[in-house]
Amino acid sequence: MTAPIPRDIPDLPAVPGPPRLLPSPVPATAVVTPVRRPLVAVFRLVTAVLAVTGVTIELLTAGPVTRLLSHFTTQSSILLALVLIASARRAWSARRPLSGALTGAALLYVVAAGLVHHLLLANTASPFAVTDGTGSGWHAVATHLLNTAVPVAAALDWLLLTAPGRLHLRQAAAWMLYPLAYLAFSLARGELLIPDTQGRYLYPFLDVDQHGYKGVLGNALLLGLALYALGVLLVALDHIRPNPLRRRW
Repeated sequence: MTAPIPRDIPDLPAVPGPPRLLPSPVPATAVVTPVRRPLVAVFRLVTAVLAVTGVTIELLTAGPVTRLLSHFTTQSSILLALVLIASARRAWSARRPLSGALTGAALLYVVAAGLVHHLLLANTASPFAVTDGTGSGWHAVATHLLNTAVPVAAALDWLLLTAPGRLHLRQAAAWMLYPLAYLAFSLARGELLIPDTQGRYLYPFLDVDQHGYKGVLGNALLLGLALYALGVLLVALDHIRPNPLRRRW
């Protein structure tokens, strides 16, 4: 005998559909396999060599080593050289690029140093112009390398060889920590040195003997606001510029 067919069939569970893909906070570029970029690596190494060459010439021809290493231009050039060497190694070996916060900071500092040199120190119309802004001989070569060639090359690397959208507005505030620390270092250094020491204050706009602390802090505030505005502009450009690394299908 066969069992009677039940008249009421219980509801069966619904057949599960395809799983929904939840939105991921990770950008698509983070999961794309990177490729080797030897030409990019070579360009970054050449830029790093220019920065190291300029710093080396300065150290060999332009006075005490400790004073030259205390300049913002020298420190920013050394930082840029280290960042570019690491970036070149990653581009050569197809590894993930460095953090945008680090590369953006190195670019901002070296560009700011170049702008300060050309607009304030080497500009005869500036109230902070120095008598010989570029120097002569090898010192002039080093000055042009560190304040013109290296910032231009770093900007070209960022514009033409770096993917956009890696900088964020919150990073612009963090980038101001180093200039603030440098201001404190420069003022403390000037106080510790004997009065009338040559190069006691590293820049004319930070000369307490000439402008007083009120004037120096006012100059520092204006430069800090200009530097922050430059950082914000850098972030804005990073989000509107085209992607130079986009592949053609």
